[in-house]
Amino acid sequence: MYATQALTQLVPLAADDLDTNKVTPGVLGFLVFAALAVGTWFLMKSMNRHMGKVDFKETPDPAAEPEPEGSEEKAGAQGKG
Repeated sequence: MYATQALTQLVPLAADDLDTNKVTPGVLGFLVFAALAVGTWFLMKSMNRHMGKVDFKETPDPAAEPEPEGSEEKAGAQGKG
């Protein structure tokens, strides 16, 4: 017997106690929410582990022209004046 068939047979039994003004997600809703929360927690933990392995230091582009030394100091002094 399938679970859906079993549930459809139980619905008429619960119809007498069902209040149309009070509907709750029940145990199944809680289990789905808990599973999503646990899955999200594991994904965030994995992401943090992988982001810790990333090296953010860029290597300089060999095709770029090197700036002459001291040009940064002169540009900074001109901007402050």
